[in-house]
Amino acid sequence: MSADVSSGRPGRVDPTDPVQRRRARRMLVLLFVVCAAPAIAAYLMYYVFKPAGGTSAYGKLIEPQRPLPSLMVRDDETGESLALSSLKGKWLMISADTAACDENCVSKLFYMRQIRVLQGNERTRVETLWLLTDGAAVPETIDTAYPDTRRLRADPIALASWLPTQEGTGLRDHIYLVDPLGNLMMAFPKNADPGKIKRDLARLLKWSGTG
Repeated sequence: MSADVSSGRPGRVDPTDPVQRRRARRMLVLLFVVCAAPAIAAYLMYYVFKPAGGTSAYGKLIEPQRPLPSLMVRDDETGESLALSSLKGKWLMISADTAACDENCVSKLFYMRQIRVLQGNERTRVETLWLLTDGAAVPETIDTAYPDTRRLRADPIALASWLPTQEGTGLRDHIYLVDPLGNLMMAFPKNADPGKIKRDLARLLKWSGTG
């Protein structure tokens, strides 16, 4: 004989029972809190309850949150098209620039690579991205120098609607940081100090279990 929904069998929820409905809603809320807790803890510990000896963040905190957009981009190596929003799950360091890549562009790529490497065992939680804003070819010297930096072709107008700039600067002047939940978290200033970026990232990796 099949079990009846109202028989009280464990694991079954009677949708007509208000008590069981409230219990199910509480479980969903609890599950959300547990999943979001690491990222929330990182924000609180970093910006509110600073660790002993902590100082203010070097990067500018992005408020309100700006989630990774559904903007379609093309992988420069494989030619595959994908949504930028599909990249969440790791800490993303982002540079947006043209393929010609002038001195400032090269500096950003170099800094991002070194900052990632200097995270030691935590570096696997970080991915470096170069969002190319045109269709030109990347110089061979740059192509071979940064094989671990993922290159994605993106529409510069769409990027400008997502990535903020500071007064007197443009997209090409900044390094951006996205958290593993897919939210744009920080924008570092023009001609940024790589040591201070490394410090910010190291603290976030320490206080967050996500990514």
